[in-house]
Amino acid sequence: MNAPWIRPDWPAPPTVRACVTTRHGGVSDGPFASLNLADHVGDDPAAVAMNRSLLRAALDLPAEPVWLEQVHGNRVVDLDRDLLPRPRGDAAVSRRPGAVCAVLTADCLPVLLCDRAGTVVGAAHAGWRGLAAGVVEALAAAMGRPGTELIAWLGPAIGPAAFVVGPEVHACFTQRDPGAAACFRRHGEGRWRADLYALARRRLEALGVEVHGGGFCTVSDDRFFSYRRDGVTGRMAALIWREAS
Repeated sequence: MNAPWIRPDWPAPPTVRACVTTRHGGVSDGPFASLNLADHVGDDPAAVAMNRSLLRAALDLPAEPVWLEQVHGNRVVDLDRDLLPRPRGDAAVSRRPGAVCAVLTADCLPVLLCDRAGTVVGAAHAGWRGLAAGVVEALAAAMGRPGTELIAWLGPAIGPAAFVVGPEVHACFTQRDPGAAACFRRHGEGRWRADLYALARRRLEALGVEVHGGGFCTVSDDRFFSYRRDGVTGRMAALIWREAS
C-alpha cells in the first residue's frame, strides 16, 4: 500500500517537524481521490474537511494548518502577525511553536525551509511564476537569518522530462540570470524542457542555503496529484512547524 505522506530526509533540528502528503489516505472520490486537501478545486467540501481532519489527527498537528490563498506570486505571510483566516500569499513563515505553515501543490514545487538552530520555519509554493518572481528569496529574507544558516528541502514537483515550456518561461529566467540556461533543454522549435528543481537549487544556493530533496516527478508518479497530467485533480500539502523545545 502506498504511504500517505513523505517525511523529508534532511538534517533539520529535532524540534522542526515536516511532512508532504501524497494523494493517498483520504475520503475524496473521482479525480480527487483520495487525500485532496484543497477546497478550491471542485471537490465535495465535506470530503475536504474530513481529509484535513484526518491529516491533523494522523500527524498529531499542534494546530490547524494555515491554508493560504495562493496566487503564484512572492508574498510571504508571517503567521505570527497575520491573523486572517485565509491570508493571500505563496509562502508562510513562523517562529512560534505550534504554528503550522502549509502550501498546496499539484506540479508546482513545495520548498520547506528552517534554520539550523530550529528557531524559524517556512514553506513556499514555487511554480515557475513564483520562482521567477523571487518567492524563495522572499521567504529566506523573511526568516531573518543569513542564507548559510538555512536548510531547504524540495518536495514533489513536475520533473524535467515532463515540464515542457515556451520561450517566455525560458526568457523569464535567462534574461535575469544567463546561467539559468543550464536548467533548460531544447524540445523542438521554440520549446524547452525546464528543470524546476535545478532552478530552485540555483536560487537557494546563490543565497548560501544548503539544499536537500528533489528528484520526484508528480506527472509520472501516480502517488501524486498532477494538474498537467489530469487537469481536474486534487492537491497535496507540504507542512512544516516547530515543536516546543
